[in-house]
Amino acid sequence: MTTYRETYDRWQADPEGFWMQAAEAIDWERAPEVGLTVNDDGVHEWFADAQVNTCWNAVDRHVAAGHGDRLAIIHDSPVTDSVTRITYGELQDRVARLAGVLTAQGVGMGDRVILYMPMIPEALCAMLACTRIGAIHSVVFGGFAAHELATRIDDVQPKAILAASCGIEPGRIVHYKPLLDSAIEQASHKPGVCLIFQRPQEVANLIDGRDQDWSEAVAAAEPVGCVPVPGNHPAYILHTSGTTGNPKGVVRPTAGQLVALHWSMRNIYDVMPGDVFWAASDVGWVVGHSYICYGPLINGSTTILFEGKPVGTPDAGTFWRVISEHKVKSFFTAPTAFRAVKREDPQGEFLKDYDLSALKYVFLAGERADPDTVHWAEEKIGKPVIDHWWQTETSWSIAANPAGIELLPVKAGSPSVPMPGYDVQVLDEAGHPVPPGTLGAIAIKLPLPPSCFATVWNAHERFENSYMAHFPGYYETGDAGMIDADGYIYVMARTDDVINVAGHRLSTGAIEEVIAAHPDVGECAVVGAADSLKGQLPLAFICLNARVTRPHDEVLAECVKRVRDEIGPVAAFRHGVVVDRLPKTRSGKILRATMAKLADGEAFRMPATIDDPTILDELTQALQSIGYANTGEIA
Repeated sequence: MTTYRETYDRWQADPEGFWMQAAEAIDWERAPEVGLTVNDDGVHEWFADAQVNTCWNAVDRHVAAGHGDRLAIIHDSPVTDSVTRITYGELQDRVARLAGVLTAQGVGMGDRVILYMPMIPEALCAMLACTRIGAIHSVVFGGFAAHELATRIDDVQPKAILAASCGIEPGRIVHYKPLLDSAIEQASHKPGVCLIFQRPQEVANLIDGRDQDWSEAVAAAEPVGCVPVPGNHPAYILHTSGTTGNPKGVVRPTAGQLVALHWSMRNIYDVMPGDVFWAASDVGWVVGHSYICYGPLINGSTTILFEGKPVGTPDAGTFWRVISEHKVKSFFTAPTAFRAVKREDPQGEFLKDYDLSALKYVFLAGERADPDTVHWAEEKIGKPVIDHWWQTETSWSIAANPAGIELLPVKAGSPSVPMPGYDVQVLDEAGHPVPPGTLGAIAIKLPLPPSCFATVWNAHERFENSYMAHFPGYYETGDAGMIDADGYIYVMARTDDVINVAGHRLSTGAIEEVIAAHPDVGECAVVGAADSLKGQLPLAFICLNARVTRPHDEVLAECVKRVRDEIGPVAAFRHGVVVDRLPKTRSGKILRATMAKLADGEAFRMPATIDDPTILDELTQALQSIGYANTGEIA
């Protein structure tokens, strides 16, 4: 049996040959003759000479192989109390007809299409229909504010927009159509057509001459076939949902995505054709692209599309119900989701109601998986809980524990080891590699592997300046961490979250790890707050577990002592505040940069991706209660 080390060594010995062999799993119109080339901008591209179609590989080829009756999508929607199952054969018909609608509207190869959709099967159909005809889709998270949607409309200039009438959150309807109308009014670019899927929970008003009813258009459409595109043709544009700054339109190349995602499904997640895979994310994020839509379907697996929340739809047992009911083999979620479940059900009482015997692995990504959360999940679920690390820019794992090759020993706090294609190094500010166990900037030696981005839409200079300029010859990940003597990677924080306390560089993630291990703490975030004497001091925002009745001061004092005992007096940690919740993006990332600005009294821009802006008022009051009088103003 092949080991991880043998696999990684094989890639290092012949990087191009490794990926050319992996490419044999893809159904090509014209197979690549060359793996790696350099384009006119000096950027590496994979399989650029090939001709291929994403939709064919994700849908049609499985039907052609006799698997049309296999389940492709299970839509589980606790917010509408419904479950819908769609076979590969049914999916092919839906996608081909929707592609026919787009073709009839003059949408073709290279045209952009914006998708503004909730977690419904039509969202996946829309993504696949675009790739079927060579159109480039750009998914905008459903319910994003009109201004943010307008910004993306002007950036990609879509010929068409595909949207739903509404989204559904626990206890409320999110009115998509008025947001869409407002965005188009604000945008300089105007789409030729908007296709609106009318949900029964809210039927939207359609504008004559621009809007069409989705269901009526699809029913009248002629299905169309798959159009081969060049290997380096953009499959989609996805704007980063980062916690700071303006979004960047990451461009995903077609052929590289096909090869890398297929390889990852088998070798990282140990998922085979017919297995049920569940990534509990959203189509608005990269996880939804790679592992709700494309990865599982390219692999011939069954993907779960979940319209709900980890708690509140209806309770903290929702994850376990879905896994049990649909016999999920491999489950992927964010650490923040597990922290929400742990906070509501710290003893795991809901687990007793469900059979998880089909479940083999749990994977975590999206932000750092603190050891306390990993240990809690391992203890309660009784399955391997595996952290792995990747980014919107890469589309698949930089570091992982390759369950399909060899399940390596798990080290809590580490996403394990680099995957083939990634030469990961930790550098000092001058760009020199640092010794094992030393904190520094995590960078990847070029070239990047298949499926990684090669540019930012309409902003190649920004691509170079943001990612390639700081460390020539490397891709700068923007994350800080270290590599231990065994080659395990530790991603401790974003580079901006490494704080300087009296000249000592400290990882906020390391301090969070100690605080999160306190039995009364549900989750926490640590930021660097300005201090006139030491430069910065760690400031902790702490959420307690449900039903904790002890005085908050007692818990804070114990957390301070833990940090002093485990990290040392050098951390100078003595300030914390108990809050009900933390500000997060809709994908679950904690908005630490905004929290730091709030504490320091600096003006900040309201993050477009914030889940609930009212939480910032709550944090302001909490900070004022401990003496932070000059909290930040929204710019």
